[in-house]
Amino acid sequence: MQEWKQITLPKEENNKGEKTFSLCSMYDLNYTDIQYWDYETWNYSDVPVTTCKHGYDYDREWFLSTIVTQEDWVCEKDLYVTHAFTVGRIGEVVGTFIFGQLGDTIGRKAVFYITAVLSVVGRVVSILSTSSFILFAIAAIATSLAVNSIFQSPLVIAMEISQEDDRANIAMVQNLGWSIGACSMPLIYWYFREWMPFMWISSIPVGLFLLFKRFMVESPRWLISRRRFKDAIKQFRIIARINRKEFHMTEQELAEMYSSMKEEQIYGMMSLFSGWRIARNALIMALNWCVVVVSYFTLLLYCSSMSGNPFLNFLLQTVVEVPSNFIGTYFSNRIGRRFTSCFSYLVAAVFCLPLIILAKRPNMETVVLSLAMSLKFLNGITFLSMNLQAMETYPTCLRQSGLALGAIAGNSIGVVSPFVVYLGSTYDIRYPFYILLTIYIVGASTVLFLPETLHHKLPDSLKEAQVFGKGQKFWRIPRPTADHLPEMEKMNTKKFAP
Repeated sequence: MQEWKQITLPKEENNKGEKTFSLCSMYDLNYTDIQYWDYETWNYSDVPVTTCKHGYDYDREWFLSTIVTQEDWVCEKDLYVTHAFTVGRIGEVVGTFIFGQLGDTIGRKAVFYITAVLSVVGRVVSILSTSSFILFAIAAIATSLAVNSIFQSPLVIAMEISQEDDRANIAMVQNLGWSIGACSMPLIYWYFREWMPFMWISSIPVGLFLLFKRFMVESPRWLISRRRFKDAIKQFRIIARINRKEFHMTEQELAEMYSSMKEEQIYGMMSLFSGWRIARNALIMALNWCVVVVSYFTLLLYCSSMSGNPFLNFLLQTVVEVPSNFIGTYFSNRIGRRFTSCFSYLVAAVFCLPLIILAKRPNMETVVLSLAMSLKFLNGITFLSMNLQAMETYPTCLRQSGLALGAIAGNSIGVVSPFVVYLGSTYDIRYPFYILLTIYIVGASTVLFLPETLHHKLPDSLKEAQVFGKGQKFWRIPRPTADHLPEMEKMNTKKFAP
């Protein structure tokens, strides 16, 4: 085999500076005309080189089939994978812009079911259209339109019907669901070792949500902010029935409770820039979402390209997200959301330094992978605390639009992640860690300027959001207070909640 490679394949320098046999080129020779061949003394410098003429032979040790091997997305088509990832991120940006604002207009529940249907249909079409990259990309965009809103909508509802002390735990539970689902993905693929059964099976859970519609409620808090008191009472009664409690408040009583509240004129995401404080908070959170998303996808793609069992590599980098949810929740409830994010950024920046030093040493690959997993763990902590803080900073009338703005910013910049990894795989393996070090420092130096949300009520109106955080001490760790709760917040206490 070695002799065959020597006489047929030219050598090229890989991203680690090592000379290896080319994966995409071959010597352009008519081997049947050569009578005598001495591969050790043959002068290869004068031999012309061409692209592979007879197809490709794939290593099927781990994968029997993938979209890449089925459609030959390699060599001159090697950027198809990157392009597919990129169009997916573009779809997320467009979908988040549309459905994020719709969540504050037509409701969180309606958006959830629209995106659930779109996700299932898009995945089915993508499975059936791989022979055409354009059709596959269109289907991938359709699927990605739903990604953020299908995740955000139920979490926003849960936040808006829960007590203050439960908000971090609710965010943790949903993130745990995400992490456990991500952990199951490599195990499912490892079992089948073919991409098509994996795609069908991973599409089923989203479709199941459509069968349990009667357990899904709309946010009464959002309905009240829209002065839809009759609909809010209906949702309270559904919640009471599910929890086997009684709820006797009438529509008139609820309307009287909020008689002083006026419905504000909202202009979608533009309203996030209606005042200096809310605009500053929105921009800082958008910047930090960029850091979190670029870090997440860069590490995901980097670790996936490491040698060894790819299923175990992926499993390991998702398993580390499970404890990060518990630790992130613990510190978010003890020292606040701001300090949790800041410390996570700083520790991640420190971990980048040995990665830069060791990345080019072949015998240190295990250490490098372990350190990269540590960055993934820290990124999980930052994601939880940032997501929690964003939901608690934006007002009810703009909560999903605000989350959408952060997701749009993150995914817009997140499209560079595969190119960051491409820089490392093509030019210098250390480049991704230089970039991560830089953005972690940026994140740590900006996140502290956000308002602390621990032990503070959710703002409901745009007016409240425009002054939220005013007067907070910069270095103070928040403590619970005995302040009188406004009427909206009373609905989430044990005394009033069904």
